[in-house]
Amino acid sequence: MTVAAAAPPASPARDDKRWRQVDVRIRRLGARPDALIEVLHTVQEVFGYLDDDALSYVSEALGVPPSRVLGVATFYSHFVRKPQGEHTCVVCMGTACYINGAGAILNRIHDTLGIDAGATTPDGRISLLRARCLGACSMAPAVVIDDEVHGRLSADTVQQMLEEL
Repeated sequence: MTVAAAAPPASPARDDKRWRQVDVRIRRLGARPDALIEVLHTVQEVFGYLDDDALSYVSEALGVPPSRVLGVATFYSHFVRKPQGEHTCVVCMGTACYINGAGAILNRIHDTLGIDAGATTPDGRISLLRARCLGACSMAPAVVIDDEVHGRLSADTVQQMLEEL
């Protein structure tokens, strides 16, 4: 016996065509709880971040408790909960990176830009994020600037790179 996938609930703003992309993805994946990460990726690709309305919609559409959706969205460093700046800087804080100076890099960025990890500069130019691990341990400390991984960096080098943005 096959069970037909339920249609997703009404999207938050039906006049926003981006929600149609999310709905198509949900239907293709079968509106099942095991599609959670894929659907969150789609929402973030379409909107740029995951806000509370989007998380509620995904929860209802997939039949997943809101606490689990929020837990997944906050656990994985790939997901962001606020609109990002024009440029992003992700500092790896994994063990190898931390031991090799990632903390100093993060402190320098904080001192230079005046923002903490998870924030965006007031002018919306740069968002600073920190990751649990980038999987680039041989390049420690590693930093991702605008989706490009850079390794074996110093705080001075990262500061210079951000100033050039």
